[in-house]
Amino acid sequence: MIRVTQLSKQIPGGPVVLSDVSFEVQRGEFVAIKGASGSGKSMLLRCLALREKWDSGTYIVDDANVFDKGLAGRLQIRREMAYLEEKPMLQPNRTVLKNVLIGASYQTPMWRRLTGMIRNDDHMGAMDMIEKRGLLDKAHLMAGKLSGGEKQRVAIARALVHGAKTLLVDEPVSGLDPQTAEQVLADLKGLCQSQGVTVIAVMHQGDWAERYADRILGLSSGKLVLDIKGRRLTEREKMLL
Repeated sequence: MIRVTQLSKQIPGGPVVLSDVSFEVQRGEFVAIKGASGSGKSMLLRCLALREKWDSGTYIVDDANVFDKGLAGRLQIRREMAYLEEKPMLQPNRTVLKNVLIGASYQTPMWRRLTGMIRNDDHMGAMDMIEKRGLLDKAHLMAGKLSGGEKQRVAIARALVHGAKTLLVDEPVSGLDPQTAEQVLADLKGLCQSQGVTVIAVMHQGDWAERYADRILGLSSGKLVLDIKGRRLTEREKMLL
């Protein structure tokens, strides 16, 4: 369970981008964040991933106050709550398998990322996760040759192999064709239902949030104005965003 209470964030010397945002997310939920450009969607995601400093607020994960645990708490969040950017940061000149095994920069030591060294007992787990993402035939292909949707699925596999329990995903289907977008979102939804993975995703475009999310959080000018179960938004609700 994730509980955020009165999260506020101001750009130093600039505007307030999040103001007293409070909500809870249960394990295995697929939560979509919607709002207009500049509403604070991506900043909220970055704050959850601790990529941005909170000005104020309480952050409870699995009944523990993250900030009370100091550095240990922050490292745990970075390990268990994977932040997936709109365009996944993969190493283009390494294979899909190597990318999954080595992990993101915050998951593995620099020497391991530079040398590509892996443990033999990690290999089968990584291949199994790649297969579950429907990419077994791409395992030995250089990541730079993948499509946008394939890169998203590799990033998901990489996060899960390295212990992520929550995926914080920024615009996972931006720039993808409708069929590929359906595959990526169905994959994320399946992880929630079958493995209890929690997904919190910024989903601005189209009606993807209404179709796939269990809940929709709506932001406007940095304030939470909507918290409803996943369904078609009414015209009044759309006007709030």
